[in-house]
Amino acid sequence: MTERVVIRPLRVDEREAWEPLWDGYLKFYKASVPAETTAVTWQRFHDDAEPMYVLGAFVDGKLTGIVHFLYHRSCWTVGNYCYLQDLFVNEGARGHGVGRKLIEAVYEKAKAAGASRVHWLTQFENARAQILYDEVADRSGFMQYRKIF
Repeated sequence: MTERVVIRPLRVDEREAWEPLWDGYLKFYKASVPAETTAVTWQRFHDDAEPMYVLGAFVDGKLTGIVHFLYHRSCWTVGNYCYLQDLFVNEGARGHGVGRKLIEAVYEKAKAAGASRVHWLTQFENARAQILYDEVADRSGFMQYRKIF
């Protein structure tokens, strides 16, 4: 399947194809966001002044996976960090290299942008994804703490 995968930025007119994958991602993590947040997120992806991006994985012309990433400053390096915020592949396309291709595409974009690293989070229970993540990156050994407002 991976030879048929095309990774590219999503166009502003492709929201209708993106939104079911975004909804699938939110359902996977038992999360929800207001419709306004989804609308603003989509706008940010297509605003040159925003450091947020979306790539899509197309298999035989059909959008089957998405990745969202953004750049942010760090006190540890001169170059920005790239945060891979969301990665989702349709259930039927999982295990065929689509997720790997999306991650590798983010790596390429981050290197070209001068970022010094790509990092992301996943839930402890997301064992299937961790098989891939352990192959393409190093575990940092850190746990996330947060306070939501």
